[in-house]
Amino acid sequence: MPETVAVNDDYTKIVDTSDEWIRGRTGISERRVSNGEPVWYMSQKAAETAMARANVDAKDIDLVISTSVSPDYIYPSVSCVVQGKLGIGGNKTSKGAAAIDINCACAGFVYALDMAARYISTGYETILMLSGENVTKSVDYSDRSSCILFGDGAGACVIQGKEGLFGSFLASEGEGAKHIYARSHPVKNAFSPAPEASLYDGFEITEFGKMFLNGKEVYKFATRVMVEAVQKACENANITPDNLDLIIPHQANLRIMETAAQKLGQTMEKFYVNIERYGNTSSASIPICLHELAESGKLKRGSRICCVGFGAGLSYGAVVFDY
Repeated sequence: MPETVAVNDDYTKIVDTSDEWIRGRTGISERRVSNGEPVWYMSQKAAETAMARANVDAKDIDLVISTSVSPDYIYPSVSCVVQGKLGIGGNKTSKGAAAIDINCACAGFVYALDMAARYISTGYETILMLSGENVTKSVDYSDRSSCILFGDGAGACVIQGKEGLFGSFLASEGEGAKHIYARSHPVKNAFSPAPEASLYDGFEITEFGKMFLNGKEVYKFATRVMVEAVQKACENANITPDNLDLIIPHQANLRIMETAAQKLGQTMEKFYVNIERYGNTSSASIPICLHELAESGKLKRGSRICCVGFGAGLSYGAVVFDY
């Protein structure tokens, strides 16, 4: 996590808000924000910790999967940069490990975990998953409803195969893509007309790189699909939510998590929540939760876990597994 901490009172100097307003609507008290730490750097540090905890050498890793909505470069990929920095792979071939970046927004970790499981089933032995985010660089600090939500950070996991329960459910509702987005470069080259001549996509016209968030629509989407994703993933694993020991949701908003728990008929004691200290760190939020659980000794072998995420796209999904 970046060292710089932004508490709610810091935002009162930027927009018309208050600590009480932020905590009451989101559950957030503070968040970490990058003070120059790039995504590749935070991801590399998380990877080093994960490999040390797993007692896995960089040369033994077959594949790197990285998730981010806020990479440092349009290209190259974060996964390739970290692979090169750490010298990942090489035991099976004379070259470095394969490296893949995916952008499934805040559901990225869940999508990557499902992807890793499928690679494991085809013969890959050890996979490094990275989720690094510097979301605050795209935040619109004139929008008091969204700028207070986001923080930066990274998490990483080493994935290996074993016998045990596994089930997943992934889906998207692209018709809602217009509810949360940040634009990339406009169409512009030596032969193109003015950017205004680009095909209209139906999205609001926004500043390059800045986030647009329709909070009401995303809230309705999230409270509905969190429940569906958990139920479907459990169904695909031939269990019910009652059989879960722990649910680790994407940390977007405390009220979203509380509503989902109620609809699932589960208590909040089954949900792991750390949003009050980190805010919404997009795809990094679930692995940050996993790290805290591991560090505190609360992540027990044999625990039946569900990770559930949702975000821009609109994409969502859940993965159920025995740890």
